[in-house]
Amino acid sequence: MNLNFKNVLAIVGISAFTTLVSIWGYSKWTKTGGSFDNDNHLPANYASLFSGNAPGTTVDFTPAANSAAPAVVHIKTIINAKKVTNNQPRQRNPFFDFFGDDDSFGDFFGGPRVQPEQRASGSGVLITGDGYIVTNNHVVNEADEINVTLTNNKSYKAKVIGVDASSDLAVIKIDASNLPYLVYGNSDEVKLGQWVLAIGYPLSLDVTITAGIISAKNRSININSRQSDKPIESFLQTDAAVNQGNSGGALVNTSGELIGINSAIASPTGSYAGYSYAIPVNIVKKVVTDIVKFGTVQRAYLGISYPKDNLPEAEIKKIDEEYKVKFSEIQGVLVTDVMDGGAAKEAGLKKGDILTKLNGVVIKSSPELQEQIARYKPTDKISVTVKRDGKEITLNAVLKAKVGNASTDLASSSKAAEKLGGTLVNVDKSTAQKNDIEGGVLVKELGNGILSKSRVEKGFVITQLNDQPVKNVEEFYEALKKVTSSNIKLSGIYPGYFGNYAFMLNLNN
Repeated sequence: MNLNFKNVLAIVGISAFTTLVSIWGYSKWTKTGGSFDNDNHLPANYASLFSGNAPGTTVDFTPAANSAAPAVVHIKTIINAKKVTNNQPRQRNPFFDFFGDDDSFGDFFGGPRVQPEQRASGSGVLITGDGYIVTNNHVVNEADEINVTLTNNKSYKAKVIGVDASSDLAVIKIDASNLPYLVYGNSDEVKLGQWVLAIGYPLSLDVTITAGIISAKNRSININSRQSDKPIESFLQTDAAVNQGNSGGALVNTSGELIGINSAIASPTGSYAGYSYAIPVNIVKKVVTDIVKFGTVQRAYLGISYPKDNLPEAEIKKIDEEYKVKFSEIQGVLVTDVMDGGAAKEAGLKKGDILTKLNGVVIKSSPELQEQIARYKPTDKISVTVKRDGKEITLNAVLKAKVGNASTDLASSSKAAEKLGGTLVNVDKSTAQKNDIEGGVLVKELGNGILSKSRVEKGFVITQLNDQPVKNVEEFYEALKKVTSSNIKLSGIYPGYFGNYAFMLNLNN
């Protein structure tokens, strides 16, 4: 019995000792992060997480939602009925909803048909207490009538102050005062993984708020090239749910500050599939300020060419061979051409340079370069840092309002008419009398210019240019020479059809 008792005590003692050793060892292992090959040190990327700067376990979106939602408005637009031809298909916009766009009789009989009135829905953000609203260009640029409804259900007629197809932004205004509005945040401070809220009016629902995180920055998806030959894209990518109707709405941080304007979604179906894109507020601020102050964007150009992101493998191989570089490993933007007469040429940039900084800001991709340049205006002085022959040099440039030798201010140049395109003739007296107009300019052919890319159709009679009456072609071109903005409005009629029509065109696009 004594022997057995001693054996039991020994077993208990050994078990207790091994248990204590196991507990001590496990606690040491977990304190080092549970890795067997880190020499008892935390990885460098975890330093900030365990330094007392970690976020709380819960995030309350209520204050941001309550502050921001009243400043996000519902925009409803109307595009008047008009005559269209069979060989010009109706253009649908994938980012907001159309209703009543169905007319099979014109197609069946093979002649001109009437495109019914179209109604669309989008969102906008109040940025001042007296009614200035920022939204997307694609929400309002073709609208004949714009109605804005606030979260308190009050509705107003809105007018377009100006649009910018390159950035897909527009400013409209309602006549009201003491309105709620959003304050600007700083999109440069936005971090990957940061919580954000998307606020808007998707699918014609009432104001809707969704939450997500910033999943990428400086993203280019080549969507603005559909409406501009000089697109600017450096989107914030989020996984906050965004659908048709959210276009022009707000992306806000957890402090309720505006950090972006929701603009697009990546989807094979046209509905939300996990990724949405917002224009950074630092671009928005510049564009909005220019539109309100000048009526158009004062865009600056450096005057260089560079490869786009997501190039095909064949193009990458060609660049590697021509420039003796590994394109995929370039930390910056490869300069593939320098325009004569441009700011870069005068500053001393050369083909083959790798642009790495702009005014001290590190540039790693072409969208980042676009975003930085978009913040400046012509005549601004900037420093440009490039790598050349393995050395880093800094050059000083004065940005210009032109890419190279060709002026981008076409509205005030003799090339405005050429850019507009089309064949314009005086409307005949009989047509003028039947439609109760004193005269006008008939669009006989659309040509290959801006008219052909607009919603203007053959047979349209222009009676006003920027609200100034024009009775004949001579008066029209004289009025065109006096235009001081690249944005123009053509107003007029379609003979035989009820109502007046107005179209906004940008002579620089």
